[in-house]
Amino acid sequence: MGRGRWGIVVVVGLLAAIPCTVCAEDARPVVIGSKRFTESYLLGEIARETLQRASVVAVHRQGLGNTAVLFEALSTGAIDTYPDYTGTIGRELLKTEATDLESLNRALAPLGLGAGVPLGFENTYAVATRDGVAAAKLSELAAQPGLRIGLSPEFLHRADGWPAIARVYGLPQQPTVLDHGLAYEALAAGRVDAMDIYSTDAKIAKYRLHVLEDDRRVFPEYRAVWIYRLDLPRRSPAAWSALQSLQGRIAAHDMIQMNAAAELEGRSFDVVARDFLDGGRAPAATRSGLAARLFAADLPRLTREHLVLVFGSLALACLAGIPLGIAAAGSRRLAQPVLAATGLIQTVPSLALLAFLIPLTGTIGTLPAVVALFLYSLLPIVRATHAALTGIARNMRESAVALGLNRFQRLRFVELPLALPGILSGVKTSAVINVGTATIAAFIGAGGYGERITAGLALNDNAMLLAGAIPAAVLALVVHAIFELAERRVAR
Repeated sequence: MGRGRWGIVVVVGLLAAIPCTVCAEDARPVVIGSKRFTESYLLGEIARETLQRASVVAVHRQGLGNTAVLFEALSTGAIDTYPDYTGTIGRELLKTEATDLESLNRALAPLGLGAGVPLGFENTYAVATRDGVAAAKLSELAAQPGLRIGLSPEFLHRADGWPAIARVYGLPQQPTVLDHGLAYEALAAGRVDAMDIYSTDAKIAKYRLHVLEDDRRVFPEYRAVWIYRLDLPRRSPAAWSALQSLQGRIAAHDMIQMNAAAELEGRSFDVVARDFLDGGRAPAATRSGLAARLFAADLPRLTREHLVLVFGSLALACLAGIPLGIAAAGSRRLAQPVLAATGLIQTVPSLALLAFLIPLTGTIGTLPAVVALFLYSLLPIVRATHAALTGIARNMRESAVALGLNRFQRLRFVELPLALPGILSGVKTSAVINVGTATIAAFIGAGGYGERITAGLALNDNAMLLAGAIPAAVLALVVHAIFELAERRVAR
C-alpha cells in the first residue's frame, strides 16, 4: 500500500475515532446523589429509574449525608445532580433570603451550578408536638422553658433551622440531638415533647402529632427542585430531557404516600419509585425478617466494599505508620511530635474529616474513605511500633553492638524481630477499629455494611440496622482471630 493510501487510512481512522470518543464521553454514567432521609432516597430512585427508562446510564449514590456533603460533592463533580429545596439552597447554601429560582440561579451560575425542574410539591420544615403539649403556634413555646425538644443534627445548626426560630420566637429551651429517623419513636414514648419534621413525613398522621403554626413566617418556601451541574444538559441532553419530564409530576399527597410506603409498609425505595412512575401501587409488602435482610443479594458486594476499605487503608497505614514508629523510637526529638500528630488526628470527628476530604480529593466514595481510615489507623500502629522498639532490653542492644552490627543491621536483625509481636498487636488494633469505623464511609457513597445502617436509620428499621451491624461485628471477630493466630506464630 502506498503512502497516499496509508494517509487516507490514518485520516479516516482519526475521523472515525472522534464520534467514538464523544460517544464514550456521553456514555459516562450520570451520578445522582441523595441525602440521608426517606424522601431524598425516593427522589433519587425516581430520577435513576427515569433516566434508565430513557436509555441513560445512571447511578444513585444513596444517603450521602447532610446538605453540606451533597453540595460539596456536586461542586467537585463527584455527582451530577441531587434533589433539594429552594429554601435550603437559598438560606443554607447561598446565605440569601431569596428563594425564587431566578435569584437562586444567578447566585449558583458562578459556581457552575443551577437549580430547576420544580417537582410540584413543597416540603417545608415545621415543629410538631405530642399529645398533652399545650401549644398550637411556635410563639407559644416561649412560655414553656421546660419543654424537651429533640432536633436532627442538621436542623439544629442550619441557618434556617433552630437558630432562626430560637432567635425570632425567643425560645429558651436547650434542644437535644436526635437522628430524624429515631425522633418519632422518642416523641411517641414521651422522651421528648417536640421535634423538627418535614411537612411530607408519613409518620405525622401515624403518631397523631400536632404541627405548630409558624405564625411569624420564619421558614421560607421549600419547593422541591433538582440542583445540578451546568454541564449536565450539554454533556447528556437525554439525561436532562428525562429529568425535565419530572417537572410538576409529584404532588404533596403523592410524596406523603411514597414516604408511607417505604417507612410504614416496608417497601424498598426502588420498588416505590417504579410504582409511582408506572402510575399504580403494588400490594403492600410486609417487612422481611432479619435473616432475609442479613443474607440479601447485596451481601457479597457490601462485604467486598467493606474489605477494600478496611484492608486498603490498613496497608497504607502499615507502610506509613511502622516507619514513623521506628523514627520516633530512634530519636527523642521526633518521638513527641510524631506521637502528638497521630494522636491529634484521632480527635477529628469522622464525618467532619470525610466532608473535608471530598473537596481535597475531588470525589466521593472509596478514595476519601480510604484516606480517612488510613489517618485513623496511624495512631495504634505508630504507638505500638514505638513502644515495642523502646521496650527492648538494653543488654540485647549492647550484644548487637558487641557483634559489630551497624545501626541498620541492628534494626533489621535484632530490634525489629524482637519488636514484631508488639507491632502486630498495634496493626490488629487498627484493623479491628477500622472494621467498625468503615461503616461511616457509607455517608459519602463508599458502600460497605454502613449502607444498610444508613438506610435503617432513615427508615427506623431495626432489622435493616442489624443486617449491617451484625456482618461488621462478625468481620471484626474474624479479623481479630486472624491476627491473634499471626501473633502466636510470630511469638513461637
